[in-house]
Amino acid sequence: MHTTDNRSALLADLALIAFLIALVVLARLLPHAWGFMPVAASALFAGRMLRNPVLAPVVPLAAMALSGLVLAGDDWRISLVTYAAIALPAFAGMATRNWRGALPTAITMVGCSVVFFVLSNFAVWAFSGMYSHTLAGLTQCYVLALPFFQNSLAGDLFWTAVLFGGAHMIQRTPLLSRLNG
Repeated sequence: MHTTDNRSALLADLALIAFLIALVVLARLLPHAWGFMPVAASALFAGRMLRNPVLAPVVPLAAMALSGLVLAGDDWRISLVTYAAIALPAFAGMATRNWRGALPTAITMVGCSVVFFVLSNFAVWAFSGMYSHTLAGLTQCYVLALPFFQNSLAGDLFWTAVLFGGAHMIQRTPLLSRLNG
């Protein structure tokens, strides 16, 4: 019986991973407001919800890689920093698995959004050649990126609400919770 439970848990995790990757790939490929995507929220959700949370970084990394096959790429150094930064919410989700409620989840997502903004724009400043490698250039890079941060933060919070709210509804709806459990 124990092996059957493990197999069922793995299959449930794989189904959730496939769903989240498909969601992110579709969101990245379909027209959307710049930065308003479920990538970070799906990573946080995976880190919190997967029965085997060490699989959580697969979600953002696989989704970015798959959609990146179609989308134009950045300098490899910028992409490397972006991939690392977008995987951080998965680790944050693992670290905060026992935190309950909307506020701790939102605070975690905001923190991840800020870290992504800082890291990804630092990489753009350092490797794109768009800005002078001075404090003024770094400042200009961050200031010009603020509208993108606004969209990213709004998207991260929106998709976090959709994913965690949807899971909450599924767990609390009698018919759906029986299908889930």
